[in-house]
Amino acid sequence: MSQVRIDAHQHYWKVNRGDYGWLTPDSGSIYRDFLPEDLHPHLNRCGISQTIVVQAAPTVAETEFLLELANEEPTVAGVVGWLDLSADDFPAQFERLQLQPKFVGIRPMLQDLPEDDWILQEPVINNVALLNEQDFPIDILVFPRHLPYIVQLLERFPTLRATIDHLAKPYIKDRVVEPWSALMTQIAAFPSVMCKLSGMVTEADHQHWKPSDLRPYVEHVLNVFGPNRVMFGSDYPVCTLAADYETVYQTLVDLLPNELTGPQLERIFGGNAAEFYRLR
Repeated sequence: MSQVRIDAHQHYWKVNRGDYGWLTPDSGSIYRDFLPEDLHPHLNRCGISQTIVVQAAPTVAETEFLLELANEEPTVAGVVGWLDLSADDFPAQFERLQLQPKFVGIRPMLQDLPEDDWILQEPVINNVALLNEQDFPIDILVFPRHLPYIVQLLERFPTLRATIDHLAKPYIKDRVVEPWSALMTQIAAFPSVMCKLSGMVTEADHQHWKPSDLRPYVEHVLNVFGPNRVMFGSDYPVCTLAADYETVYQTLVDLLPNELTGPQLERIFGGNAAEFYRLR
């Protein structure tokens, strides 16, 4: 088990690349380039030495941009990229990207698609079957309304190596727990699925959130997944809309139960990510 401390979820982007449909001048302070030199000081202050960079645009070109960056940047342990899971040429594209040693996962941007059940469409299912056969990680980016379809996906592929990003974005600002809680319990019953303790501050009230707002969600995820199946992710730089990197990190540290052991904390802050993404 690696004892390297890993941020399992962050982003880099260059705005003028032009394929970040969601990133507009209305996005505020995150509408600018974010590259490794922006993150290095925060990683150093929190004792994090490696990261997983996750796609932020639904294009192969962005994935290739991130892989090029990763090959030059020693703090990047792996890239979770994007491929069109509904495309006929998915198997060929997937095989090509697998030649890149830092290509460690794939993420369809399910939260942005018009059909909530897109992941269950036949062409998509056929390509998810390929991921399942190869035991290749998939990041699940959804809202709570998508979770019933994720349960169906896992019933079809009960050994799928998957992680739920951002706790499935529960409605923290409005203090809504159900049906998110019950659905996450169902998902946690599949032992190959993990959950990222990430993206919480941006689901809370950006200006007025308190650590106690996040506590019920952290406690539930830890209760149903256990410390061996959750991983810290900053969601930098998106998190900076509500809190700086150091605050996001320290808030999770403070919210974790005191009874967690040193080895369990090492797993949450690195070991689980290294295992899930099979980092070299």
